[in-house]
Amino acid sequence: MTGTKGAQTSARLVESMLELIQARGYSGTGLATVTEHAQAPKGSLYFHFPEGKEALGLKAIELAADRFRSLIADSAMESERPSEVIGRVIDVLAGLLTDSDFQLGCPVSVMTLEMGAQSERLRDACANAFDSWITPVAEYLTALGRTPDAARTLATAVVSMVEGAVIVSRAQRSVEPLRCAARTLTGLLEAEAA
Repeated sequence: MTGTKGAQTSARLVESMLELIQARGYSGTGLATVTEHAQAPKGSLYFHFPEGKEALGLKAIELAADRFRSLIADSAMESERPSEVIGRVIDVLAGLLTDSDFQLGCPVSVMTLEMGAQSERLRDACANAFDSWITPVAEYLTALGRTPDAARTLATAVVSMVEGAVIVSRAQRSVEPLRCAARTLTGLLEAEAA
């Protein structure tokens, strides 16, 4: 029973760190705020994450990477055309932005911009997260008949455009940049398929 309770506390701490990075950034997220947000005992943070804030940040980035990778995979399985996959992903991201009143964005881009030059471990985690999104997109595009190199190039462009659109959408407090990215990517993917 203790293991389950401990796992639940650890998961709450990671979830809280993820949400706070999305809203406040990594530097703006103190450990006391994380434990308060997670409703966890103060000592539990160092019990579960003896390396401190960086270790907790790494787990938060892994969680974000897993969730977005699942979104991509689920969208690809439920859609017949690349434009439908893009549409589903954009709809979820637009919902995240509007539901949070544009306070939440991609924690991986936030972490990359904020800590990429200061922590090699956090930068590597962000690079791995982006790669974990590019790879399934490339595999999907390869399954549609593109060469592996062409699929990887296009997948990198897709993820980069969507990430940039999330940032611009937050700045403008509008999902229109995301919708523009979706229209552009749909046109590109449909032209590539023709």
